[in-house]
Amino acid sequence: MSSTSAPGTPVLTDPEWAAELFQQSVAIMARLRAPGGCPWDREQSFDTIRKYTLEEAYEVFDAIERRDFPHLAEELGDLLLQVLFYAEMAANEGHFTITDVLDHLNRKLIRRHPHVFGEEASRAAGNEAIVDSAVEGSAAKVLRNWEEIKAAENAAKPGSAIEGNQPPSRLDSVQRAMPALAEAAKIGAKAAKSGFDWPHWRDLLPKLTEETAELEAEAAAAETSADPALKTAVEAELGDLLFTVVNLGRHLGVDAEMALRGCNLRFRQRFKQMEIDSEKPLEELKPEELEALWTEAKRKLAKSASAQEAGR
Repeated sequence: MSSTSAPGTPVLTDPEWAAELFQQSVAIMARLRAPGGCPWDREQSFDTIRKYTLEEAYEVFDAIERRDFPHLAEELGDLLLQVLFYAEMAANEGHFTITDVLDHLNRKLIRRHPHVFGEEASRAAGNEAIVDSAVEGSAAKVLRNWEEIKAAENAAKPGSAIEGNQPPSRLDSVQRAMPALAEAAKIGAKAAKSGFDWPHWRDLLPKLTEETAELEAEAAAAETSADPALKTAVEAELGDLLFTVVNLGRHLGVDAEMALRGCNLRFRQRFKQMEIDSEKPLEELKPEELEALWTEAKRKLAKSASAQEAGR
């Protein structure tokens, strides 16, 4: 039985078939890790597998960007494999099982959607926040309720009590376990809710100039010294500059991670065009020749993109 259909046609999921396939996946993973299973799978640990989790997440991201839906289905399966792998290893060590993972997920979805499942079901699933479930189709209200329910969850977690007489910070809810660009954007957005923000995107331009000058000063000092502290200062100033750029993007409604990924793709395309156009290896060319190739590559690719757009 297949859930595929013609492109653009809504696909209906058969819950019973999906449950059966998921149960089969869990059983396969258990067999791979069991005695007599796969030697490689049995040798893996949380530390050895985690790098693959990040790789699979970015492969999912890439398939979405390219709208390669057949490939996306495969990549989502690979990402799901990571979940099954972790759950099976945790079960082997007596920590939790895939059942616990699913139970946590289901309860979270219900308690954070009182406007869908009802306030009573939300409370039964653990919601301790007082929110207005009458969102009237407003995504903004849904998001506000989600954040309030999430904050109540975090406050109730063990270890969330004030330590050392230090009050919790509203930035505590921004996880460190994310790409630095995304973390910077979330930190800026959280701080903005307290009024600590630049009023307008134009106000960040002088800040960019300021941070660039500070980076230039530290980099110049580090060039003439072997003091490792100066390298640390350069890193700090570069971080300040990047943080400012990320928040400029936030004010402009541009996701910094997406902007950089787009830039990376354009650079790949232009560099490849340089390699195609050059009659000699690039390393044999003079700087001015490389710059000329780069300019021509940009022109060609822009012209090609315009032609494709006109043909749509």
